[in-house]
Amino acid sequence: MSIGRLPEHEQQILDEIERSLRRDRRLDRRLRTLKVRRGPDLTRLLTRVAAYRPRGWTVAALLAVSVTLMVTGIVTSGPWAIWAFAAVWPVTLFAVFRLLCRWSCG
Repeated sequence: MSIGRLPEHEQQILDEIERSLRRDRRLDRRLRTLKVRRGPDLTRLLTRVAAYRPRGWTVAALLAVSVTLMVTGIVTSGPWAIWAFAAVWPVTLFAVFRLLCRWSCG
């Protein structure tokens, strides 16, 4: 594909399209009032979570962190350790479940 200028007839066609788009007031208004969606795309997020395929060492590391936080929370009764364990444990269980599913299904 050439990176040079367009041929003359193609440039004229492109100029005509641009002129007609500039004259379209409804399009101009829609583009000016276009609101950018700032929220997360929930379906894309769920698709990525469902496609998560953890590796064995990742699950082992999560299990090690979870057990360490659990023991620390039991020994110190520190709220930070209990809350950290509460945050890491569901992620660990999900990763273990996904790894076991991958191993059992092939």
